[in-house]
Amino acid sequence: MPRKTPVSSAEPPAAQRLHDALAEMVRQHGAGLSPRELTAKALCESAGISRNALYRYHRDVLLALHDAQSRHRDRPEAAKRVAAQLRRENRELREHLAKLAALVDHYFAAWQETRLQLERRDRELADLRRIHRPQVIPLQRSPGNRS
Repeated sequence: MPRKTPVSSAEPPAAQRLHDALAEMVRQHGAGLSPRELTAKALCESAGISRNALYRYHRDVLLALHDAQSRHRDRPEAAKRVAAQLRRENRELREHLAKLAALVDHYFAAWQETRLQLERRDRELADLRRIHRPQVIPLQRSPGNRS
């Protein structure tokens, strides 16, 4: 954003502020410290001048900004690093997925086996109840025993 306050005499001239801001932005961007893009707007905000002044009076800084943008835009080694990292992560995720699928298969087979065993036990109990026809006999307390 353009400055709202007047420039003091102790402050460096606009050209110097622009050069300093550009150098700092390039340093931070190159080190990966700044999420800020290398744009005329960001440069002017950092230097505290209007974009109109940049385009009108500071052509050398504008050309330096364009150079920095083109240098930092074409970074195939960074893209290759990111792609390699993503491939590693994908490979690890596929391995985890294979392990999870094996666990699901194992637990599904165990569940089926347990379900079949439970059904078999229920049938056996039903058969035993039918064969033995349990009779309910009421328990009577003897008059001398009150426990």
